[in-house]
Amino acid sequence: MRILVVEDEERLAARIAEGLRDQGMAVDVCHDGTEALEKTEVNGDVYDVLVLDRDLPGLSGDEVCQALAGQADAPMILMLTALSGTDDRVDGLTLGADDYLGKPFSFAELTLRVQSLGRRGRSHAALLTRGDLTMDTLRRTVHRAGRPVPLTAKEFTVLQVLLSADGAVLSHEQLLERAWDEHADPFTNTVRVTVNRLRRKLGPPDLVETLVGAGYRIAL
Repeated sequence: MRILVVEDEERLAARIAEGLRDQGMAVDVCHDGTEALEKTEVNGDVYDVLVLDRDLPGLSGDEVCQALAGQADAPMILMLTALSGTDDRVDGLTLGADDYLGKPFSFAELTLRVQSLGRRGRSHAALLTRGDLTMDTLRRTVHRAGRPVPLTAKEFTVLQVLLSADGAVLSHEQLLERAWDEHADPFTNTVRVTVNRLRRKLGPPDLVETLVGAGYRIAL
């Protein structure tokens, strides 16, 4: 999943981003509402979840939420804010937020809520299978023919993106958008290197097909 964290407290934003990246998510960060809208417009439907503070400079979180809520392919919105009273929660959800979490918060709970919203928004199944390969996205485990396959966070994310595509071909650029953040170099070979490592770990017969000039897909 790719996440946009919108939080004006830069140290808190950095901690949230680091923690979500440790869970294999691609995370971008911005610190005001105006930039948040610009990023969602530029990146189209790339973001799965928007973690949004309400009290922001520029456009407020409420204004960002209202602008995005109901749009086709808009990310799911989790309001993360110090305004945590019952009336505040009702207001936030009425504005169009999909979930609401008050500060201070448990990072484990934040992670679970983000993962849950990502599955709802993009219809990511909890259990993904292809042939003898099984991925449990909740427990973050992968097995092939009953054998556990240990993967790094990035390898897990790339495999999840490919499996979720259900046999569709994903280009280098699409994988880069889904599994890495905005700072990834579009000319890097990191996608090819990660896919090759993934192939080796999954073992034969090869499940990940390369279509020259087009991209990658999971073999049907």
